[in-house]
Amino acid sequence: MKPWLQLMFFLCIFLIWHTEAEFFTSIGQMTDLIYAEKDLVQSLQEYIRAEEKKLSQIKSWAEKMDVLTSKSASDPEGYLAHPVNAYKLVKRLNTDWLELENVVLQDTTNGFIANLTIQRQFFPTEEDETGAAKALMRLQDTYKLDSETLSRGKLPGTKYRSFLTVGDCFGMGKTAYNDGDYYHTVLWMEQALKQHDEGEDTTVSKVDILDYLSYAVFQFGDLHRAMELTRRLISLDSTHERAGSNLRYFEKLLEKEREKKEKDKSVNKTVTTTEAVVRSGAYERPLDYLPERDIYEALCRGEGVKMTPRRQKRLFCRYHDGNRNPHLLIAPFKEEDEWDSPHIVRYYDVMSDEEIEKIKQLAKPRLARATVRDPKTGVLTVASYRVSKSSWLEEDDDPVVAKVNQRMQQITGLTVKTAELLQVANYGMGGQYEPHFDFSRRPFDSTLKSEGNRLATFLNYMSDVEAGGATVFPDFGAAIWPKKGTAVFWYNLLKSGEGDYRTRHAACPVLVGCKWVSNKWFHERGNEFLRPCGRTEVD
Repeated sequence: MKPWLQLMFFLCIFLIWHTEAEFFTSIGQMTDLIYAEKDLVQSLQEYIRAEEKKLSQIKSWAEKMDVLTSKSASDPEGYLAHPVNAYKLVKRLNTDWLELENVVLQDTTNGFIANLTIQRQFFPTEEDETGAAKALMRLQDTYKLDSETLSRGKLPGTKYRSFLTVGDCFGMGKTAYNDGDYYHTVLWMEQALKQHDEGEDTTVSKVDILDYLSYAVFQFGDLHRAMELTRRLISLDSTHERAGSNLRYFEKLLEKEREKKEKDKSVNKTVTTTEAVVRSGAYERPLDYLPERDIYEALCRGEGVKMTPRRQKRLFCRYHDGNRNPHLLIAPFKEEDEWDSPHIVRYYDVMSDEEIEKIKQLAKPRLARATVRDPKTGVLTVASYRVSKSSWLEEDDDPVVAKVNQRMQQITGLTVKTAELLQVANYGMGGQYEPHFDFSRRPFDSTLKSEGNRLATFLNYMSDVEAGGATVFPDFGAAIWPKKGTAVFWYNLLKSGEGDYRTRHAACPVLVGCKWVSNKWFHERGNEFLRPCGRTEVD
């Protein structure tokens, strides 16, 4: 099969898998882009070889003709006195040079351009690039990484180190600027300027960097630094109209501030102190919609975990046979307490490597952007606070799915008959799921009447994660780190059937690695006698 036919076949498969964009939401699907890019490089190399062959032919002809014309031009009449030379001159000009013209005009780009045009339909979009940039900023915030660390690729657990160029940093800053995020605009434009000042070769103009940076700094009320940066810009380009206009505006504002200081000396002290802090260039990250943001991110970094020695003494390891389940008597599972109240346990060797690979293989073609339910309308929609792709597997899809479902039933002692399908999720760049409840608090949920609420969560970790990606519980300060082949289990509802609001949890952004999980949500119906009600409302 010809290379271009192989490419078209590959792209047909690629199209089936990627009818939607959003590559950045799944590292698993982004791996396909690696192979697509490799195929493009091979196509480019074929074009280069064809071009080199053509140039070699032209060069050989040119060298031969250079020798010939040097000889003939030194004595034209004497050269043409030989009839064979006269004939060959006529032939060359009538036939041979025409053949050379055809070689020169031969277009060797067709194959490469055709491949590139076809593949471009399935390239990441502007939305992907924006999402990827925001993912880096999310990692920067969550794990308290400065722009220099990210730009130089100094991340823990990385096998392949990579760097951000001035152009990359400038692109990051522009993404933030276009989103009205001046905090990250300053961070990344400053990094772009720093690398530019260090002499890094780039096509990005220092004037453009200063233009964005000065305005972003102004948005923080730092007039002095905004003026300083604007003056530097004008020194590089005195014809820059916007910079000149901005400078005059900044000067007017500064003059008004001075007049105000003269009228009120008490305010003067306050303003002077404020300026000293602002002019340091350390701007505060704006508050956002998440009330427990600081606690959540601290737990993601492994800080603030409330595992006291007293609590540690209440945690044990044991063999678990599922209340003497016949299937587990001979081969019980290793069970480890992760937290005492609410009780969270981890099971070891729940899934084998072969089972994990099979489930990933089944899930990957079906992965779609994970959704959340709008609290007002109840409609499923995508959200920036959940960055992953997921798919749902039925028992009929493969015997492995049925086997894993049965195993979860044996371990928990709960029935899978009313449980949801096995959900498989793969997290993308900075993949996360911010604090949320697994149980429903919406009376309009249709499943509440038929199947009851989500009683419990069984979460399988199907990969190790080099850095980040913990499951954290901000309410009581727990952090559980992924370990391939293990699973964690907790009840979302109290025995009374009321939601246990302590179980609000989050999946931390993946800093380095590729995180795969699968989970099973057990519902109340069918488990009334398997997990009986408690004596009180808070049991």
